[in-house]
Amino acid sequence: MKLGFDTDFYLKEQTEAILNRAKKFGNKLYLEFGGKLLWDLHASRVLPGFDPNVKMKLLQGMKDKVDIVICIHAGDIERRKMRADFGLTYDADTMKLIEDLQEWGLETRAVVVTRFEQQPGAIQFINKIETMYGDIKIYTHKAIKGYPTDVDTIVSAEGYGSNPFIETTQPIVIVTAPGPGSGKLATCLSQLYWEHEQGNEACYAKFETFPIWNLPLKHPVNIAYESATADLADFNQIDPFHLDAYGMVAVNYNRDVEIFPVVKRILVKIMGEENVYKSPTDMGVNRAGFAIIDDEACQAAAKQELIRRFLRYRVEQAIGMTTKDTVERAELIMKEVNLSDTDRPVVTPAREAAIKAKECGKGHEGIFVGAAIELQDGTIITGKNSPLLHAASSVMLNAIKCLAEIPDKLNLISPSIIDSVGNMKRDLYGATSSSLNLEETLIALSISAMTNPTAALALEKIKELKCCEMHITHMPTQGDEAGLRRLGLNITSDPNFSSKRHFAI
Repeated sequence: MKLGFDTDFYLKEQTEAILNRAKKFGNKLYLEFGGKLLWDLHASRVLPGFDPNVKMKLLQGMKDKVDIVICIHAGDIERRKMRADFGLTYDADTMKLIEDLQEWGLETRAVVVTRFEQQPGAIQFINKIETMYGDIKIYTHKAIKGYPTDVDTIVSAEGYGSNPFIETTQPIVIVTAPGPGSGKLATCLSQLYWEHEQGNEACYAKFETFPIWNLPLKHPVNIAYESATADLADFNQIDPFHLDAYGMVAVNYNRDVEIFPVVKRILVKIMGEENVYKSPTDMGVNRAGFAIIDDEACQAAAKQELIRRFLRYRVEQAIGMTTKDTVERAELIMKEVNLSDTDRPVVTPAREAAIKAKECGKGHEGIFVGAAIELQDGTIITGKNSPLLHAASSVMLNAIKCLAEIPDKLNLISPSIIDSVGNMKRDLYGATSSSLNLEETLIALSISAMTNPTAALALEKIKELKCCEMHITHMPTQGDEAGLRRLGLNITSDPNFSSKRHFAI
């Protein structure tokens, strides 16, 4: 992988920028943290060299200066909203975030359940947090009447004043959440109201990696952000307020630009005209653009992300998780830079492998699946499904054979082990297919490695598959998906079911 981003430089620059912003406005900075604290995989894909955990490292470096507050929308808890990349509901992801922070030596000061209206799921969540994490304070904020346009009501005892004040001790308060729409901005502004009511100096700022304000509007990295939010119909635009105030072009996204006049009015009412930002770009603290060391590498990576997003949305449409409009929007964004799905190097080889499987009659249950992995050196490895193995299993075994320089004709897993697992699936699980999915194959490979030195050698190569690109012609089954997530492959698929039974294992 060709590096395009300097994480160490970014970490230094971003830390300094946050500390300087905190000093500029007095005693307290409420910093809204957008995106993911851990495993920001989108950023690492479009900015090769970006550490997906850089935000956590940044907080770790400032741990003696920060308090951390996590927001979660009560409605998201109630409808069990899902974080797609890890398959976790927002409430489960909140608890995971608390424990992840603890592992990094950081403590969560408070959890805020926003727009709370006594929802049963939210009450259960609050009870669980109180039981599991006794030192963390729980707060509930109700929906404010007239929000966000009725500023006089919002900035009053009936508005922000009706929310309890969240007690913090450090000069920088990080306000984060498991996903968008969780109430981070409202929580920051509510705290700002209370600070000024108590006679304290305090301010608000926003930390969001994308869009990158000092890259061109149509730079592939910024376009990739539009594709990542195609389901929300977000789009990037020139910040008109920044252009008017400074005569400088800066890129922001539509929701921040649209809400800025309202946020500015709220800030003016709380803090006074002299302390208020002139543009949404001013509100941001974002040094990512300055850490790009190879623009060409980042552009190429971002273009690949456009294709991945389009393919992912097609799958989500097939399983009812997104709409046709989202798919069409992602396709238009992809075509804006003259790309098609076949510009992803692993797509055509995977589809050709499926055709070969059909020609050889080596599919399973009348379905022929092909898969392809691009290794770090650019080598493309293919595999196909059979009565013994899923296509994901086949291509994984072929890939590690290649990495270990093991002849293709040698078996890594004893046929007797494959038969034993297949029989167990039929006899104990009642599965209609004895073909091993990827998770089962990984277990079988580990067992074989105990007595087979060749399998042990191949098993050592599995870690080299992390971050490799992969495409499969049919949607992975649950067992394949679990195995792929553990291997850390960048996986895409065509929107075809891999079995006549849509819930095959």
